[in-house]
Amino acid sequence: MSGTVKQAAEAARSRTSEVMGSAKGVQGDTVAVANDFLHTPYMRAALPFINGGLSGMVATTVIQPVDMIKVRIQLAGEGKAGGPKATPISVTREILASGKARDLYTGLSAGLLRQAVYTTARIGFFDTFMGQLAARAKAKGQTVGFGERATAGLTAGGLAAMIGNPADLALIRMQSDGLKPLAERKNYKSVIDALSSIAKSEGVGALWAGAAPTVVRAMALNFGQLAFFSEAKAQLKTRTNWTSNTQTLSASAVAGFFASFFSLPFDFVKTRLQKQSKGPDGKLPYSSMADCFSKVAKQEGILRFYRGFGTYYVRIAPHA
Repeated sequence: MSGTVKQAAEAARSRTSEVMGSAKGVQGDTVAVANDFLHTPYMRAALPFINGGLSGMVATTVIQPVDMIKVRIQLAGEGKAGGPKATPISVTREILASGKARDLYTGLSAGLLRQAVYTTARIGFFDTFMGQLAARAKAKGQTVGFGERATAGLTAGGLAAMIGNPADLALIRMQSDGLKPLAERKNYKSVIDALSSIAKSEGVGALWAGAAPTVVRAMALNFGQLAFFSEAKAQLKTRTNWTSNTQTLSASAVAGFFASFFSLPFDFVKTRLQKQSKGPDGKLPYSSMADCFSKVAKQEGILRFYRGFGTYYVRIAPHA
């Protein structure tokens, strides 16, 4: 009886080992196939774009209320030098008092589309350019310098901004719609509704309104964000023994500051240009980026371009 039990146990163990071995084999094959797929030339080229787009969309979901507040601060007191100074707290109270908490997420669909297009392109282009620069530098026995990082960031930002301008325009229109009198509001249902409405009423070309400051802002932001992030990360790796996560977060904080400093004036002008609509006389408040800079400086003061810097930094740093 004892021998029979032992034989049965041995047989069971043998069958279990065979099943586990088979499962491990299948799992190993699956992992190998997945790794082979991820390392194909096409996927290696596409991954920076995919990772960039997904990370941008996650960041936007988190900081969309901050972006909404930032836009309202930039539009507050338009054309006036004095008056109450808009603050993050006052703007938040105003939004909550006039609607619901979810109003802070107005334009989220446009923000997600913008990231899917703009951030996918800028991060993907930057990573691609940096890969090419690194390969060329390695072949010469050199390392990639700050100037090359800056050039890659500027180029990637400019190209991506042109592609993503329609989604950026829709985002500003949706976020500023609540500031209009009830009779003049468009009440856009989604980014698709906003884009189609703008195209029908103003023409397809209107989707690229404010493209000039959008491109300059993107180039300035990418110069500050990507170039300084890459440089700060490289310096921290050689000068500290911090963990990789700590280095990444610290480099993000540094990059967020410089990105905010260089790009906020252009972001301010972009918001004003994309929000504007024709008055009773059929004319727009601002005719160009230069005209907007000039009028705001004269009517509201130079420092108006940096109003809401703290809010803007909180918006930019998570993206970095």
